[in-house]
This record gives sequence, C-alpha cells and structure tokens, in this order.
Amino acid sequence: MELSKQAQLLIEANKPDEAIRILERAVNLHPSGGENYYYLARAWLMKGNLSQASEYNTLAAMHLKDNPKWTQRIALQKERIK
Repeated sequence: MELSKQAQLLIEANKPDEAIRILERAVNLHPSGGENYYYLARAWLMKGNLSQASEYNTLAAMHLKDNPKWTQRIALQKERIK
C-alpha cells in the first residue's frame, strides 16, 4: 500500500503518531509530494501542535499551488490551524 494512503487510513483511525511516522518516511522518499505535507499538517493538528501543523500546511501550499483540487483543501485546513 502506498505510504500516503496508509497514513490517511491511520489519520481516519485517530492514530496521528503512527501516521506522522509513515508520512515522514514518505516525505524523505518523495520530498515534492505535497499531499504528504497536507496530511502531516492534519496529523499534527489532531495532536494539537499548531506550530508543526502550520509549517506543514505552508509546505503543502507551496508544493500544490497549481492544483485547484488541493488549494481549497489547504486553505480550509489553514483556517482550522489558526
């Protein structure tokens, strides 16, 4: 199973720590994969770490700025982080 999909399932199962470990591996393997940063932001938001969530949200926005499907999701996530 693709790492980001595995992490999404862990996030849905309310297991952000496990998701973060997998997503960090995914980022190391594919640093330009903006979706991984989005899900890292989501996992850190679940843990209440707004600083980390904001950092990864910004990275997701940078990597996915030309993808309309993701720009709205990232903007909504940014509002939840504030």
